[in-house]
Amino acid sequence: MDTEEFRRRGREMVDYVADYLESIEKRPVFPDVEPGYLHSLIPTEAPVDPETYEDIIKDVERVIMPGVTHWQSPYFFAYFPASSSLPSILADMLCGALGCIGFSWAASPACTELETVMLDWLGKMLQLPECFLAGTHGHGGGVIQGTASEATLMSLLAARCKTIRSVQASNPQLPEGEIFSKLVAYTSEQAHSSVERAALIGGVMIRKVPTDDTYAVRKDILKKMMEEDKAAGLIPFYFCATLGTTPSCAFDHITELGPICNEENIWMHVDAAYAGSAFICPEFRHLLNGIEFANSFDFNPHKWLLVNFDCSTMWVKDRADLIGAFKVDPLYLKHENQESGLVTDYRHWQIPLGRRFRSLKMWFVFRLYGVKGLQSHIRNHVALAKEFESLVRADKRFEVCAEVIMGLVCFRLKGPNELSENLLKKINQSREIHLVPCQLSGRSPVIDRQTDRQAHRRQSLSHPKVYYS
Repeated sequence: MDTEEFRRRGREMVDYVADYLESIEKRPVFPDVEPGYLHSLIPTEAPVDPETYEDIIKDVERVIMPGVTHWQSPYFFAYFPASSSLPSILADMLCGALGCIGFSWAASPACTELETVMLDWLGKMLQLPECFLAGTHGHGGGVIQGTASEATLMSLLAARCKTIRSVQASNPQLPEGEIFSKLVAYTSEQAHSSVERAALIGGVMIRKVPTDDTYAVRKDILKKMMEEDKAAGLIPFYFCATLGTTPSCAFDHITELGPICNEENIWMHVDAAYAGSAFICPEFRHLLNGIEFANSFDFNPHKWLLVNFDCSTMWVKDRADLIGAFKVDPLYLKHENQESGLVTDYRHWQIPLGRRFRSLKMWFVFRLYGVKGLQSHIRNHVALAKEFESLVRADKRFEVCAEVIMGLVCFRLKGPNELSENLLKKINQSREIHLVPCQLSGRSPVIDRQTDRQAHRRQSLSHPKVYYS
């Protein structure tokens, strides 16, 4: 393919994508296929001779589309919102064309510096404390991770390293292995499974903290658990708080929990994967109060801020905590500017070495929507959720199971769990809309309706999505 054919095929692909998005509601939101469907549709080996582009495009419809779950469909309500936008798609095209692998400043200065600036832009939109911003002289800063799961893992591993070094500084005779075996982390029983998975990867114990009747962690229970563990000779070192839990969008009370963590020298990570986008709206910013006590914080613009996957933004109060835990500096990755103090090498802030030019998506979206446009996007979804809540409450067959704060409504049929389970099964079997279940207080499933419908043919490309876990 030469550049002339690329121009022609590129225009065709843009038309194909635009047609797909404009008519997406005509496709079944969930595929009607069985596991292994694709194997009978394509050869068992790669072709020896080149094939035509026309044949490949035909096979997109014949092979790929029948097995696609259409996350951008106005009938997709499962898992979590994945609000993409046309500006973000265009930025991703440019990212692919540039092909930057920005593991260091020297590998592509624009890739690194734009990311630093975009994380400061977004941090200011959220009114994060200045200590989390890079600026020109700050000790903190932000980084784009692939997912919130990666951010949680990074924070836990950094906390583990920091704690081991601190204990060894006070007790040089203690071997690292003995300290390691005593470390214990904490998180809410309502927290995302990625927190437990981070502890498994990090090789540390984790305890799940019971929640109150609003499904939030309060200070008394956490403090009691920590005291019990210290009395047993364990070393509490990490607590992951959640702002906007997956099952019900509950909010841990970080204004209470933060001071406890600070007093005990425990790393507090705040995971706001879904809800964090809403904190750009002044009416929701109070839910982030207490963030000044945190060591790290993350949320996913790829869920609700019109930036397509993958884009999970993470901030740390002291970037030395990350760099100190993960820095490995072989000769072939060094460059003459790295000791200047003016550059960031993001390879020290993440698990992989390479990284894409993901900040382009943020730059395009922030400039083409503006803060007011993004706030309007969030507010529209919340208003739709409130409208749906009122419809559910007006129907005596149903009940709302948790406070509706943002775009999530948890509801169920009154009576035995089997009623809601059968309803969910019938809904998904129809393939007209797609839902997934959650469980609250032993009631299963509770249907969580993530309402974020906007006109899918407009630039925002935001659609109703119900996420369940």
